[in-house]
Amino acid sequence: QVQLVESGGGLVQAGGSLRLSCAASGTIFSINAMGWYRQAPGNERELVATISNSGRTNYADSVKGRFTISRDNAKNTVYLQMNSLKPEDTAVYYCDANSFGMDFWGEGTLVTVSS
Repeated sequence: QVQLVESGGGLVQAGGSLRLSCAASGTIFSINAMGWYRQAPGNERELVATISNSGRTNYADSVKGRFTISRDNAKNTVYLQMNSLKPEDTAVYYCDANSFGMDFWGEGTLVTVSS
């Protein structure tokens, strides 16, 4: 089992920045990839960014050039640096860890971008 705890959400004005953190615990040796997803009211959960154990990253087109995902393996933590935020980035952001083909999720952290 993998446990994930997100932090760093909040209210920010358009054009501002936030950094989300996700701390993993449990059977972390089994994690092969981690990522961030988001879900806005009335919408389905969507991919934001992922990072593999080797450091390979993948981003949704809507956040390319603005968001950066990174991981600190020593701290078992993955980060999402979000710059140039837009009102349409408003959502609950969830951390995901993939282990042996199973996905584990955090409880989410709310990001609200005001115009």
